[in-house]
Amino acid sequence: FSALGSNVLRMSSGIQIKPKTAVQKSKASYPLPRSPEPAIKPQPKPSDKLNPKTIDPFGAHSRPTSAFAAIYAKGGIPCRLVHGSVKHRLQWECLPETVPFDPLLVTLAEGLRETKHPYTFVSKEGFKELLRVEGAAEKAIPLLPRLVPVLKAALAHSGDEVFGRGLDALVQLSAVVGPSLNDHLKHLLTNLSRRLMDKKFKEKITVALQKLEQYGGQVSGPDEYSLIGTY
Repeated sequence: FSALGSNVLRMSSGIQIKPKTAVQKSKASYPLPRSPEPAIKPQPKPSDKLNPKTIDPFGAHSRPTSAFAAIYAKGGIPCRLVHGSVKHRLQWECLPETVPFDPLLVTLAEGLRETKHPYTFVSKEGFKELLRVEGAAEKAIPLLPRLVPVLKAALAHSGDEVFGRGLDALVQLSAVVGPSLNDHLKHLLTNLSRRLMDKKFKEKITVALQKLEQYGGQVSGPDEYSLIGTY
């Protein structure tokens, strides 16, 4: 090859090759940036539909958002949720018959207003199972002045699921304490009457009122049972 005062190299074959400039070398050394690939959204798992709004109450970064959640996280509720392949269940740390109703039954009733799993399941199932133990009536009747305001708050809740759990709990309590609940019904029937116009709950409330009348018997004051007999 020969360079004759020119930046063009001539080969014997007559082909001319221009040497790469600094800008061209720089472009060759650094590849052009590629546009970022679109982010792939993770596909929902089937279990997400079974347990929406799930929270780990024992997670390192979980902060209790309610009094019930705080008590549950500290082990103040002697039962835990056990996930099953078909359905969930509660596992009690001791026999429910040996658990003091005061304050556990009131605490479980307060948990009916929870909206996240597992609090929703634990409060609903715990309340129901505790009322099934032998001698539940004698233990629950003294707690009625504290239970009724809590159930009233659940029945006044705007969430449909919370209202449904409160209604179920009211019927379960009535089946256990019987006529002892009659004097307190005037505080609860107002909330039922408001939901009675809702087509989603009309049938369920009607059945609940029939059961309240069945378990409570005759009521002396007509105002207390203003809905009974008119549903």
